[in-house]
Amino acid sequence: MLTIGQLAAYVGVTVRAVRHYHQRGLLAEPARDASGYRRYDADAVVALIRIKTLADAGAPLARIGDLLKAQPDQFSQAIAQIDEALETRIRGLQEQRHRIARLAAGERLFVPAEVADLLDRLRAIGVSPHTVQTERDGWILLAARYREQVAQAAQDKLTALADPEFQQIYLAYDQAAAWDPADPRLEKIADTMVAFAARHRPDPGSAPPPAMADPVAMALLSAPPGDPPPAWLRLDQLCRDRWQASRSAGTAQPAESAAGKQPSPTSSPRARRRRRAHRAVTDPGS
Repeated sequence: MLTIGQLAAYVGVTVRAVRHYHQRGLLAEPARDASGYRRYDADAVVALIRIKTLADAGAPLARIGDLLKAQPDQFSQAIAQIDEALETRIRGLQEQRHRIARLAAGERLFVPAEVADLLDRLRAIGVSPHTVQTERDGWILLAARYREQVAQAAQDKLTALADPEFQQIYLAYDQAAAWDPADPRLEKIADTMVAFAARHRPDPGSAPPPAMADPVAMALLSAPPGDPPPAWLRLDQLCRDRWQASRSAGTAQPAESAAGKQPSPTSSPRARRRRRAHRAVTDPGS
């Protein structure tokens, strides 16, 4: 006859596990001897080995009791059900591993690869972490509903960043975040931004991005996460005022407006670059 410690050691489980099996009704508790100790016979050893084998195979403890009493055909059917449940669980765990692996990729989990490439490029040219985060959050908001269009827009903006002039405008906008809203340098940046946008104005007949017709998307973008720097709010207002004034005066016309001297405005590479640059410069922080 074995003590509980000897039984546990022989089968390869802990004493705590043996007691737990007693509590679950899987292993019968033997009577105590005159000294008050439980004594286990060979039948208890066999029962514990069967319990451990089933548990190690992945059988839930809640089903082990029925399995121990099942007839061969019932046992096979129950094992098949347990195996199917384990396969489902494994698939779930594999998907969870994939999600964790994507987390290691950082921003690429939340946005298309084109947006992640754009954010990497912004960091490479010296854009501040705050501005990169602001841009990233804007793309995340749009990518939730317009992933394909966002991928193309990000690629267009990345292409526009190859223009040194646009890079300088973007960096100036970024640096202005730390300025006082009354800083006179904001006036100069606004002039530069509006002049650049006027030279790269998209064709009037081109369709606006789908997100611009989505009131929910526009509402989210107009109130993005976090508080924008006061200098940015001032700069945005200066740009709007100048753009409206130039349109009213009829001066904000495309540079290639001379009739008959340029290819089709909707198909030429120059026009496509113009549309990309205009979309980018009218809101460098998004």
